[in-house]
Amino acid sequence: SQQGCDPFAQTQRSKLQHRRARINQQINKEMRMRAGAENLFRATSNHKVKETVALELSYVNSNLQLLKEELEELNSSMDVYQNESESISVPMIPLGLKETKELDLLAPLKDFISEHYGEEGVLYEKEIKEFMELRQAMRTPSRNEAGLELLMEYYNQLYFLDSRFFPPTKTLGVFFHWYDSLTGVPSHQRALAFEKGSVLFNLGALHTQIGARQDRASLPGLNQAIDAFQKAAGAFNYLKENFSNAPSLDMSAASLTMLVRLMVAQVQECVFEKMTLLRAQNDFLARLQLAQEAARVEDVYSLVHQTMSQPHVKDYVPFSWTTMVQVKSEHFEALSHYFAAIALCDCPAPSDAELLEQEKAFLQFHVTMPEGPSLRVLLQDPEERRKLGKAHLKKAIMKHEEAMRIHGLCKILRKMDILQEVLSFAHKRSLSKYSEIDHEEDFFETGEAPDIHPKTQQKPEIKSPNFSQVKVTDLFHRLGPLSVFSAKNKWYPARRVHLMRGENGFGFTLRGDSPVLIAGVIPGGCAAEAGLKEGDYIISVNGKDCKWSKHAEVVQLLKSTGKEGVDIGVITLQGSECPKAVDRKAAVMSSGSGMLKSNKENSRKSLMNSKSASTLLVWSKKSKRSKKSTYSGVPFTAVGDNEAMY
Repeated sequence: SQQGCDPFAQTQRSKLQHRRARINQQINKEMRMRAGAENLFRATSNHKVKETVALELSYVNSNLQLLKEELEELNSSMDVYQNESESISVPMIPLGLKETKELDLLAPLKDFISEHYGEEGVLYEKEIKEFMELRQAMRTPSRNEAGLELLMEYYNQLYFLDSRFFPPTKTLGVFFHWYDSLTGVPSHQRALAFEKGSVLFNLGALHTQIGARQDRASLPGLNQAIDAFQKAAGAFNYLKENFSNAPSLDMSAASLTMLVRLMVAQVQECVFEKMTLLRAQNDFLARLQLAQEAARVEDVYSLVHQTMSQPHVKDYVPFSWTTMVQVKSEHFEALSHYFAAIALCDCPAPSDAELLEQEKAFLQFHVTMPEGPSLRVLLQDPEERRKLGKAHLKKAIMKHEEAMRIHGLCKILRKMDILQEVLSFAHKRSLSKYSEIDHEEDFFETGEAPDIHPKTQQKPEIKSPNFSQVKVTDLFHRLGPLSVFSAKNKWYPARRVHLMRGENGFGFTLRGDSPVLIAGVIPGGCAAEAGLKEGDYIISVNGKDCKWSKHAEVVQLLKSTGKEGVDIGVITLQGSECPKAVDRKAAVMSSGSGMLKSNKENSRKSLMNSKSASTLLVWSKKSKRSKKSTYSGVPFTAVGDNEAMY
């Protein structure tokens, strides 16, 4: 069976998870104290008691505040999830997994099995324990493909749990407890949707951790990071579109919108890095492209920053995240101006052959046209190129400085040397370029460089989870086919019927398989005498369980009975006592045997032709007898295409 990773392996990350779990427990305790104090505060009319309680409430609230800050610092431990490679990449933002409490389903599921399915609950202990082990394992998934598959497997298994044990009208009475991934605030609900949604959230969070730890200095690492962040965006988006009214903030529509946008921005940043790896840096058009890629990254990060500043999200998102997103937005704007300057200053003026292509690219490069001469003149005049390049560098340096200023405001980010290094390296690079192209005799006022038109070579995709990639088998398979044996169906207690075979067979028609349905009962026949009704499902023959049996298997069992007859176990679904005429294809009354014969022929022919899973055998002692039918005069139900008479 699948294993979660050992939660006690003392890696950096598990220490982090342990601290998280500990803080979550403390937050839980404080929340309980607060709830108690609030109830007392409302209930008491005694002034003195009210004062004491108010004081206690303020203590509890400040404790909660401190715990949340500690948790925020943990959530900002981005470096724990980053790769160990030597080269510097800008850190990405990963999400911590939602924690959950253990869940004991043994008693509730056993009770449900005996009440609803009329079976011994104790016979299903093995399956229930297996389900609980799977849930336990998925609490600590490993940060790789196996961990993702484990979460998918559990998510898919919840579909069966839902169908088997969660009727539309009542709950199991079990609470699912999950902690908010960012604030650690506990929530619980009886609805299985909360469990499903939380697992889906963790699937997204695990993708973010996998994305953040890739070595993005290499092309394979970059492609894996892009894939991981696109799948994270897909999981959060799927959650937003399919689950609503979650009790915890991390799964609210506003938070999920923010997370989807954050992941898309991280993909866009990886695309920029990919272009810097792939492009020949000294080519004019390649540098224009890089400048436009950087402008695109700046664009998506400023959208994330706006989303994080919205009322319902602002107080909730860690300050370090908001700061990092703002820093990146400024940083990439600076880079876009830097690459524009490099394209203008480090590349030779175009030959006549190149001019047309460069002019065309440059026409769509700026948001507004630069002041001064026409583009054609500008591109061919090194001095004009230097002038505009200088204006771009001036803007780049301003933006680098702004990025460094914002970075300095957040104490958590200040501890992140990697980010500091990246920012100051880019700043120095722009400064040295500026002093290189700055001439002492420049008397012109450096103009304002126009912004650069954002454009990307690779649009991020939001990749929805592909649940079908992890195949699971229903752990509670033995309860019978879901089409009948589900939580939403109700049936009368099973009946045992003893049936003797008359000279004309048993006197019923059967249809379908798993489970086989009694589609028609001939009045006055053996089946009718024994009390079998149309719409009954055959669940056993002579004590052998037939819930999953194919048509042919049930027929074989019935065929092999001797004179002593056969015991058949049947159930009737509640509400299906009188199946509609439509359901039986058509109820035709007939007094001749011609009808029966032609029907049997049709039935046989259609069987030969139909490739359906429920191939039916038509068998009856009748074939050996004379042509004269003993059924004549007895009204019966016509045998439909997929039914056979026994």
